[in-house]
Amino acid sequence: MRILLLLLAGLFVARAENPWNAEKLSQPPKADWGATNELTQEVWYEGEPYMGKPTRIFAYIGRPEGKGPHPAIVLVHGGGGEAFRDWAMHWAKRGYVSIAMDTAGKGPKKSANPDAGPGQDDATKFRTDLPAQDMWTYHAVAAAIRAHSLLLSMPEVDKTRTALTGISWGGYLTCIIAGVDHRFKAAVPVYGCGFLHENSVWKTQWLDKMPADARAGWVAKWDPSSHMAGVKCPILFFNGTSDFAYPLDSYRKCYNLVRPELRHLSVIIELKHGHFWNFPEPDAFIDSVLLGKAPLTRLGDIEVKGAVATAKLTATNPPAKAELCLTSDTGPWQRRKWQSIPAEIKDGAITAALPDKTPLTFYLSVTDSNGARTTTAHAGRGGE
Repeated sequence: MRILLLLLAGLFVARAENPWNAEKLSQPPKADWGATNELTQEVWYEGEPYMGKPTRIFAYIGRPEGKGPHPAIVLVHGGGGEAFRDWAMHWAKRGYVSIAMDTAGKGPKKSANPDAGPGQDDATKFRTDLPAQDMWTYHAVAAAIRAHSLLLSMPEVDKTRTALTGISWGGYLTCIIAGVDHRFKAAVPVYGCGFLHENSVWKTQWLDKMPADARAGWVAKWDPSSHMAGVKCPILFFNGTSDFAYPLDSYRKCYNLVRPELRHLSVIIELKHGHFWNFPEPDAFIDSVLLGKAPLTRLGDIEVKGAVATAKLTATNPPAKAELCLTSDTGPWQRRKWQSIPAEIKDGAITAALPDKTPLTFYLSVTDSNGARTTTAHAGRGGE
């Protein structure tokens, strides 16, 4: 079975296509600097040509107080988002040089950008009649990699300590970027994942309607599942149990493409979906990698013996709470109702008795003394 899985994985990787020129994108882009406001500054930088014409990308750079060199982070917004100044400020206040760029073809405060690349609407994302260099995902990934190159050219940035995070469609992009740009030392996709063609909010309306060969071509280039195996840095996957866009079946298949020693997971019951950057887990994870602060709790694979679920636990910050998170619902992941019951921490492991219910889907969760939550992957009994 293992040999068969490896062969299938090899076939999958072989059909993946990487349209980005890493050497070209690693060069610092031309940049025009604008107004400064507190810890942030506006910047326009060179993008990839679109429909044969040059483009410019708008962003906010955040600079912390002090001389540096500082760690740095690239911030990728999701659908309906923009270059969020407040997000750049959030990280600047935390001691990072940050860049929050627009990937929707807009300027400051969603104003018109006459030199923009493609827009971010779904009809544009799922086109199959354009060359790769005119697709939205191509431009958005390139914009983030160029943003990284711009940060690395700044004297106040520590070139050995850079990270990446994105929200929703930005999380989708983060999954791809982390597999393509190997200069990052940490990554956190929030909500986003791959295998959109197998299960996602876009499957029925867009991907199922594509001809089979066109869909295969879209997946090979633009689905994160085609790039996740290339991730070489620690990565935290952060999502909710019932996310409307990125369901847990596709989510698990996506994060399982990353090597176990690099993969970290935090799945939260009824996590709200939106442009939020006040969750403790992404900040704590990036701090642990780039600043050497205490790492998030690590949970091993969940093991089930009889009616007891167990996972080994490694913690620096004392665990404050352990839980078994579960649902007996079936059907669409987005509609399942989850609950949690207390679990026990003892002898370096978290343990919980499973309810006498079938079917049952469950995972184990630990919250540390700083409020950061980490989890196992979900498992099932009687179907998932």
